[in-house]
Amino acid sequence: MDAGVPTTTEEALPTLLAAEIPSKKWQNWWIRTITTLIMIGAFFIVLASGYIWSIVMVMIITVLVYREVISIAYHSAKGNLRWFKTMSWYYLITTEYFLYGESIIYYFKEIVMVDAFLLPFATHHRFISFVLYVIGFVFFVMNLKKGQYRSQMSQFGWTHMAIFLIVFQAHFIVDNILEGLIWFVLPAALVVCNDIFAYICGFFWGKTPLIQLSPKKTVEGFVGGMFFTLIFGFLATTLLMRFDYMTCPVQDLGASAWSNVSCEPKNPVFTAAPWELPSLFRYLIKYTTTMDVTEVWIAPVQLHAIVMACFASLIAPFGGFFASAVKRAFKIKDFGHSIPGHGGLTDRCDCQFLMGLFAYMYYQSFIKMYNVSVGTILALVINNLSSKEQVELLERLQTYLANQDHLASQIEAVMSKAQNLLSGTA
Repeated sequence: MDAGVPTTTEEALPTLLAAEIPSKKWQNWWIRTITTLIMIGAFFIVLASGYIWSIVMVMIITVLVYREVISIAYHSAKGNLRWFKTMSWYYLITTEYFLYGESIIYYFKEIVMVDAFLLPFATHHRFISFVLYVIGFVFFVMNLKKGQYRSQMSQFGWTHMAIFLIVFQAHFIVDNILEGLIWFVLPAALVVCNDIFAYICGFFWGKTPLIQLSPKKTVEGFVGGMFFTLIFGFLATTLLMRFDYMTCPVQDLGASAWSNVSCEPKNPVFTAAPWELPSLFRYLIKYTTTMDVTEVWIAPVQLHAIVMACFASLIAPFGGFFASAVKRAFKIKDFGHSIPGHGGLTDRCDCQFLMGLFAYMYYQSFIKMYNVSVGTILALVINNLSSKEQVELLERLQTYLANQDHLASQIEAVMSKAQNLLSGTA
């Protein structure tokens, strides 16, 4: 069955989980549990396989979610809209080219900027992306058909909304991976944890509906999910911060969990420091355990995890509520049928995109260390200095290095390599 084909109507509102027929309730419980465990297992296998496979996984999920969202609009369209699917995929490819091109240029300057073939594409990347978009725009306008203007404009707007809410936000999830796998794993795990415990708490104790858009969501599930997510966030960070594979920015895309990954200097947020306990906490600990604890060792990242857990519990679910509103607008039950007990990929990832964007913005604002790198300087030299100025810079750098006696052997090896390259091109 195609993604987005209506499976129920807007009037067929579901009942609360706690009020469902027991046999149906437990059948759905076991289906959801088994598929959830399979997805979590597959997720960890991909993570351990390497950075590149984690990125590929995100990109594949992005394309599949985009396909589900575009499909429901296509099935609901009145009449056969010319070139709708073709244009939707064209805009997806153009957007992916622009966004991931930006990431490649930013994170791998030292490779891109010295490659004779890639350099022109890197230097003019934004203009090339703009031209590709304009080509699509002109093609769309030229294919507007009398009598279908409203439908065609609606589909054009729907495509751009899907690109912004799915592709644009997913791009930042990939950037999170490149900054360090923990900034991808932790936010994603927090959303999954919140979803699981909100479901469990709502399953057993849910009595009070939370929001009309999603009738199965309950206040009890919302509060219970937040409670367990806060605990999970602190404990999960305590474990993840111990592994360089998780905390180090990506330097080798081919590295995996079994590779010897290390980075210096390490971000200080992963270094534990003593924190003096407030008198109230000291009193409670002493009263319950008879131990006089005055301070605890906590890494700043554990406190950042609490902030992310709050967002995953309080704000990220609104991504799911928005998705519920979309389903009600198109009178469908689920976005697809690819995951038994869950619906489509969109039904499982509706909160992940917003969470990934928040994690990126939060990391860039409060956590990231901004250091000048060889790639940054190289990009400045190539993009801002003329050929004559580049040669002058090289001569001055040679003069400086020649005066560094302790680097003599390394300089000689580099100069010999450069001489061989020049001889090969002569």
